[in-house]
Amino acid sequence: MQLRTLIVAILAASATLAWSGEPIQPIAAVKVKNPAMVELGKKLYFDPRLSKSGFISCNSCHNLSMGGTDNLKTSIGDHWNQGPINAPTVLNSSMNLAQFWDGRAKDLKAQAGGPIANPGEMAFTHELAVSVLNSMPAYKAEFKKVFKKDTATIDMVTDAIAAFEETLVTPNSRFDKWLKGDKKALSKDEQAGYKLFKDSGCTACHYGPAVGGSSFQKMGLVAAYDTKNKAQGVAGLTGQDADRMKFKVPTLRNVEMTYPYFHDGEAATLEQAVDTMGRLQLGRTFSPEEVGKIVAFLKTLTGKQPDFKLPILPPSSNDTPQPKPFG
Repeated sequence: MQLRTLIVAILAASATLAWSGEPIQPIAAVKVKNPAMVELGKKLYFDPRLSKSGFISCNSCHNLSMGGTDNLKTSIGDHWNQGPINAPTVLNSSMNLAQFWDGRAKDLKAQAGGPIANPGEMAFTHELAVSVLNSMPAYKAEFKKVFKKDTATIDMVTDAIAAFEETLVTPNSRFDKWLKGDKKALSKDEQAGYKLFKDSGCTACHYGPAVGGSSFQKMGLVAAYDTKNKAQGVAGLTGQDADRMKFKVPTLRNVEMTYPYFHDGEAATLEQAVDTMGRLQLGRTFSPEEVGKIVAFLKTLTGKQPDFKLPILPPSSNDTPQPKPFG
């Protein structure tokens, strides 16, 4: 038994050495601490009754079948309202230093309550959303089981949604396998793409397990970014001109699934995104061959997608407020 323990320890140490010194680290599988809260959060994430119309849920804009996004330039909200900015992926979002492109929410809990009360998104109020949940006996029983309280509150709602979102990590990508020592996990072109990605300076912003999400950077560092989108980035919060066009660096995990790219969704393809980033952020024009190699590497960052049984939502009761899809 002691020999086996020693062998396991040696193998673990060897695996760690395989990625030591690399700017990107493997994603660790999530460890669920409170399964009951996660299950409740999953139901709330998929429940469209948290919106005024009874039609829009968290999953509408952060679709877990589509890389945690909606694959639209900007999302569609209440009454087909066009959103002001591209919906970032919810996958691995627990690794971000803050939430939203401008970082206005410090964590997933703070983020979870925003869309519910946003008139352009789910167009509800926190009070009405909670009254809907408290009108359903099955939900009330589940909230009591998790929180030991007779009545749900918006704090409980956002705690539960955040607990579920924390489980939405995507480990075991081919790149992670390569980092851990499986040198056959990547092709020569993919390895060349990673080397080019590092040597060109991309890892100055895209680093860590999430390959991004750890800093705010100006969009258009070397050359100005031409966009019709009105989002000002961090400047919208601080009012400082120095923060204009400064956005949270997006994660590149599962990036082949999270098109279109940038805060305005103007880059339709990975090739276009890589070319633009090279010119505007690095002052470098990549050749088509170089773009192809970097894109090949980026596609190896697609990990194991969330896989779970679709939640069956509690039925509404006679006392549940009616949705107003047209009002």
